[in-house]
Amino acid sequence: MVSADVPLSILDLAVVGRDDTVADALAATVELAQAAEQRGFRRIWYAEHHNMASIASSATAVLIAHVAAHTERILLGSGGIMLPNHAPLVIAEQFGTLAALHPGRIELGVGRAPGTDPRTIRALRRDLDAAATFPHDVLELQAYLSDASLVEGVRAIPGAGTAVPITILGSSLFGAELAAHLGLPYGFASHFAPAELERAVALYRRQFRPSDQLAEPHVLAAVNVVVADTIDEATAVHEQVKRRRVATFLGRALGGRRLSEDELDALVHSPQGRQVTEMMRHTAVGTPATVRRQIEDFGHFADADEVIVVLNHVTIDGRLRTLHLLADAYGPDRRVTGPDNIPAWTPAP
Repeated sequence: MVSADVPLSILDLAVVGRDDTVADALAATVELAQAAEQRGFRRIWYAEHHNMASIASSATAVLIAHVAAHTERILLGSGGIMLPNHAPLVIAEQFGTLAALHPGRIELGVGRAPGTDPRTIRALRRDLDAAATFPHDVLELQAYLSDASLVEGVRAIPGAGTAVPITILGSSLFGAELAAHLGLPYGFASHFAPAELERAVALYRRQFRPSDQLAEPHVLAAVNVVVADTIDEATAVHEQVKRRRVATFLGRALGGRRLSEDELDALVHSPQGRQVTEMMRHTAVGTPATVRRQIEDFGHFADADEVIVVLNHVTIDGRLRTLHLLADAYGPDRRVTGPDNIPAWTPAP
């Protein structure tokens, strides 16, 4: 059960702002990771999305390698790799390479969704039904990383024996049940898919079976965060973020072009726009002290062992400022990782 000492981690979407280049966004991921490391956040994860002009983390393993080379301690991983897009052997080799280069710092969150649209799935050369094999693909991936391959005569090199920790990510009961059955940590995407959060976490905890990786259930729940010096400023930024989110999700249907403010107004107030903003139901908005209380309340609501935050702002400088304000909210007496004796998860004996 979460307490006031709940550890905080970060999901960085490597956002490309309207006036930024991809290079700007990638440089910002390094700057943000360095700041997060200095301020005591536990980990940063990066998500695999494709064909989205506002997200630059599609080559997730490459981005993790780049950030790892420019940081020293912070845990880095995927939140997540969309496994239906890849052969498990390839992911084992990629993350095995990362683990060899940066021992003890690499994690692997995997999800069942494609992270994109059907047309892009075809461009990725993947079968539209590839998600159906997700449970077996996770087992195959685990086996490659443990050096107990399920495919005779095939080993992941690098990868074999690295035991890179795996987390199942999801937004439905399916992922919760699979994570419980395999005895793996479970991360819920409540920052954009809040509907099944309570039921999924309850099912996961009820059905959890201990494994070699994990002795007790471990839940990570994601929440959007907008922090500013005043509530008025935070509210204004939150409105900007919602508009940008609507443009990201619905703009592709309009050809992906830059929308005018009038067009964006119409989209935001349309039924589809309201559906997109409802996806952001779990958002902490306000001054640092207010947001800390909201995050702790969210952690209790989600029955989470750890909260992973999405730092919402429409500019690079704004996201960095959000990180520092959030860290300030916890004060010099407690770093955002919580006490040193709180592990990321508890290995089985």
